[in-house]
Amino acid sequence: MPPAISIRDIHKHFGSLHALRGVNLEIRKGEFFALLGPNGAGKTTLISILAGLTRADSGVAEVLGHDVVKQYGQSRSILGVVPQELVFDPFFTVRESLKIQSGYFGLSKNDDWIDEVMHHLDLTEKRNTNMRALSGGMKRRVLVAQALVHKPPVIILDEPTAGVDVELRQTLWRFIQKLNREGHTIVLTTHYLEEAEMLCNRVAMLKQGQIVALDSTQNLLATISDKYVKLKLSPESLPLSLQPMQTVYENGSFTLAIHEYTELENVLAQLREANVRVCEMELVKPDLEDVFVQIMGKS
Repeated sequence: MPPAISIRDIHKHFGSLHALRGVNLEIRKGEFFALLGPNGAGKTTLISILAGLTRADSGVAEVLGHDVVKQYGQSRSILGVVPQELVFDPFFTVRESLKIQSGYFGLSKNDDWIDEVMHHLDLTEKRNTNMRALSGGMKRRVLVAQALVHKPPVIILDEPTAGVDVELRQTLWRFIQKLNREGHTIVLTTHYLEEAEMLCNRVAMLKQGQIVALDSTQNLLATISDKYVKLKLSPESLPLSLQPMQTVYENGSFTLAIHEYTELENVLAQLREANVRVCEMELVKPDLEDVFVQIMGKS
């Protein structure tokens, strides 16, 4: 059984820029997978190659065993892509846009599925509204719906919640999680790392066109040995002996790095000795953002 996505030794240049430098990646069927990296790391270029919008200079990319160049029609018919950009046709309503998108995949009698997609993305009340009259968040929902009209088994979401409200995020993730439970493979790129940590089973991190980390979310989190304690103090001053442990001072709280929770006893003892009272205390576990910052900071 072929993987959902197979990428082997992909290279891509744009003039003198070597955008992708021998990327190798395999995403299994049914995974909820995160592809992370800073701006310019090559994420969108890789997605464009998978979608057939850009050709790699060398290497092979496949979707469910179909080569994206040699078998473009088959690979594109089983792939749904939600782009970053808000691209829409201003001359049609929401429902008309979804019907036209269905036609690109040779579908003419999928009204029930279109209705279901609109329902799950809270678009039903806007079905007869012209696209140019929609808010940015509603246009984003239509882009998601367009990527799903042909029921693709592999779905790529490129920054799907960038600049949208909390309601859309929650609506979108409920629906996408439902599709994932039903067997759809989901690939997500996002700058909201808490979303990736909450949703994704595995994570790949791209930096300057190369994969610099690839593992399960839990294994990546386990690479951070430090834990953190946030303290609000009165008076608002950290004793000199504890200052080497400080990582952040923000909103009146000191964040200290500790290796083991047993170190808390020593921290509290030093605060008492300095006549500093603890007003609030919160234990904070490292998150995917900490892992991301650590990996991207390596040369």
